[in-house]
Amino acid sequence: MPLPHLPRRTHEELLMETAYIALGSNLENPRHQLALGVAALARLPHTRLTAQSSLYRSAPVGYVSQPDFVNAIAAITTDLAPRALLDELLAIGREHGRVREVPNGPRTLDLDIALYGERVINEPGLTVPHPRMAQRAFVIVPLAEIAPDVPVPGQGRVRDLLRGVDAASVTRLKALAA
Repeated sequence: MPLPHLPRRTHEELLMETAYIALGSNLENPRHQLALGVAALARLPHTRLTAQSSLYRSAPVGYVSQPDFVNAIAAITTDLAPRALLDELLAIGREHGRVREVPNGPRTLDLDIALYGERVINEPGLTVPHPRMAQRAFVIVPLAEIAPDVPVPGQGRVRDLLRGVDAASVTRLKALAA
C-alpha cells in the first residue's frame, strides 16, 4: 500500500524554532500592556504566534515594595536567532516605556526568552533557559497551561517542574470581555 503524500516542509519551516516568551507588567494597566506585548510578538519578522497562556497575578520577587505583577507566556515559532530575538524583545519593551532602573523593579512591559527550543545558551546578557524559571510559579504555571510536555534542558518536563513551585502563589485572572 503506498504511503499518503505528505507535504514537504519549506526551507523556512525547517529553520523555525519554537520559543516561549515570558511577559510581565505591573505598571500602566498591566493587562493591557501584556495584550500589546503579545500583539507585538505576532508582528515580529519571520515569527508566528502559536499560543498564549491565560494571565496570572503574582506578588513581586526581590524588590517587594511595588504593585503585583500580571504575567503570561506566549509560544512563537521563529527563525530569528536567539540574540536577534532578544534584541527584538528589548526593543518592544523600550517602545512600551520599559526602564531598567531597579533590578526586579516595576515595569510597564518585560519580555524574556524562557526557552528557545531545547538550546542551552550562556552568553553575556542572554541565558536560556531563563535563570530561575524552574523555581518561579509565575513562569511555570502559565507555561504548563500551554506546553506541559516541553522539556526544560537539564531540569525535566514543565509538568514535572510544576510540582516544585507554589502554584497557589499565582492567581489565574478572568478574561476581559471582548
